Amino acid sequence: MVHDDPPRHGASHARAGERAGSGKPPISGPWWSKLGPGLITGAADDDPSGIATYSQAGAQYGYAVGWTVLVTFPLMVGIQLASARIGRITGKGLTETFSRLCPRWLVVALVALLVVANVINLGADLSAMGDAMHLALGGPAGAYVVAMALLSLLLQIWLPYERYVMLLKWLTLTLLAYVGVGFAAKADWTLALRSLVLPSMRWDREYATTVVAILGTTISPYLFFWQANQESEEIRRIDADRPLAVAPEQAAAQFRRLRTDTLVGMGFSNAIAFFMIVATAAALHAHGVRDIETTAQAATALKPVAGEFAFALFAAGIVGTGFLALPVLAGSAAYAVATLAGVRRGLDRPPRSARSFYAILSGAMLIGLAVSLSGFNPMKALYWSAVVNAVISVPIMATVMIAASHPKIVGELRLPTVWRVLGWLATAAMAAATVAMLVLQTSGSA
Repeated sequence: MVHDDPPRHGASHARAGERAGSGKPPISGPWWSKLGPGLITGAADDDPSGIATYSQAGAQYGYAVGWTVLVTFPLMVGIQLASARIGRITGKGLTETFSRLCPRWLVVALVALLVVANVINLGADLSAMGDAMHLALGGPAGAYVVAMALLSLLLQIWLPYERYVMLLKWLTLTLLAYVGVGFAAKADWTLALRSLVLPSMRWDREYATTVVAILGTTISPYLFFWQANQESEEIRRIDADRPLAVAPEQAAAQFRRLRTDTLVGMGFSNAIAFFMIVATAAALHAHGVRDIETTAQAATALKPVAGEFAFALFAAGIVGTGFLALPVLAGSAAYAVATLAGVRRGLDRPPRSARSFYAILSGAMLIGLAVSLSGFNPMKALYWSAVVNAVISVPIMATVMIAASHPKIVGELRLPTVWRVLGWLATAAMAAATVAMLVLQTSGSA
């Protein structure tokens, strides 16, 4: 049985009943005040894993892979909006939603895949952050890794939810560092924009793997779970809000907010990805640097062309985006596992009332820390973790799309046709790209 006790700032059961029957509209304000789960989710997508993938793609193929961000934008919006709507309509996360549609063994398998991918990503992100701090300040990278992992964990556990969400919103600004890197690298913007709208395609194993890696780091399972869970937490946090299943009068306003939040968040994510590709294409590919083995190499290779300023921005961006992504990775895994275990969960709950949830969260962070300290090459691990994400996304995405229009889950508030088409196109694109990669890998090793 899933426990749904009052959150850290929650009301009594009597007050909840008053809310349900009041019909009070959700809190209004300027459009930027409505940005939240979608913006944070989109920004967290450009984590050190994304930086590694886009850097390797730009270094290896130059501007020729820029078209991928234009293609992934509408696909991201479709699948993320489906996830957000599920959370807002039901007041529940994806794991609980999946449990209403699928046999338990399948839900357990999907959650297990999510947790494995997230822990690998956590470890790789921490390693990249440690390398960036070592480059900027000197000293042992491992010490920075431990300090940053513990700091992130303590903030998640002890900082009140509203302040933590505000901190995550401010951290999204660190991504603007890559806009600066793009301009500092003196890119050929005519060629960059031409490559954005006129794709340059190649049919070989390495190129297909790169495209799958970009898809995998852009359309990642942890993002679906996080945005749905944060929508459900916003319902508990804001007195006027109720799940749309019991307050359909709020649907029109909330769906407008969801569209704005998701479009802005995913647009921001893809714009930053484009600047990362452009920066490394100009600073690395154009000067013969085609294979990036470590984050240190990616950052230091910028110095001769773009100077110390670009180097500093690149390193700062890795640390800032890492602090943004760590709670999303650990939190989405903790929400999923806690839901399966039927225990209280939520970052808006104090530690004493959700001990199991915070224990799971801590376990994910600490295992990720252990992975980081195990000595693997962080840049390669980040790149291949994106490929792993692409493979495991397909069954999760298919389940999200079914749930977003299933009467048992959303009633009459099914996903509109345009977003349903985009969500299924995203699922099909991920499946096709994964199959292509596997075929090419097999043929290449034959």
